[in-house]
Amino acid sequence: MNRPAPAPSPLALLRSSSLATAVQQEIERAILRGEVAPGAKLNEAALAEKLGVSRGPVREAFRMLETAGLVRQEKNRGAFVRDVALDEAMEIYELRAMMEEAVGRALAAAITPAQLKTLHALVDAMGRAVKAGDADAYHLLNLDFHDKLVEFSGKRKLTVIYRQLINELSLFRRLNLADEKMMPLSASEHDAILKAIASGDPERAARAMREHVLESRDRTLRNNTPANDAQASPPRKVRHHA
Repeated sequence: MNRPAPAPSPLALLRSSSLATAVQQEIERAILRGEVAPGAKLNEAALAEKLGVSRGPVREAFRMLETAGLVRQEKNRGAFVRDVALDEAMEIYELRAMMEEAVGRALAAAITPAQLKTLHALVDAMGRAVKAGDADAYHLLNLDFHDKLVEFSGKRKLTVIYRQLINELSLFRRLNLADEKMMPLSASEHDAILKAIASGDPERAARAMREHVLESRDRTLRNNTPANDAQASPPRKVRHHA
């Protein structure tokens, strides 16, 4: 009579979990850097070999990335990088605008000096990336800046939902910065956000964050619209506030 296999030890489970997390982070980094195109199939065996792990942690990483909104899994077909439709992206931008507006309002009223220092360091690093023409570094700093804003708001449930939405938008946002001329404009918008939050004026901060997101939405629409349609739909005029 066959005996049931012994349950894995807590240490073995921890190692497996740690491996899956490490694999998940590596695949996520490749997706966010644009090294894996939207819609591309993720080869489980090739990734396991490349990362020096068994297939188990890779499968678990796929599940984690699916929950995070970066990967979709299809029965009998495998795992694919999510390819978000443009109309879905526009809806996500609208949701993001509302969320970041609330975050800006909350931060202006309660941000700490230590948090402001962290944000200043990120904006300074973004400025250096602009001068170096390093779009990859700028994109990752951009993601980190907005993630820190939401994290610092202390709204835990909002942070979880926000991160999933941002993952779905990340590839669109990276394309917005493919033109090096857009990076200085984006950097100036982040500087304006930081100044608005530091001013302690909740409405000014909320407005700065909302308008930045809506401008990003408009850039995405222009970048994904044929030239003749883009000419028929001029970009939204953004009000600038002191």
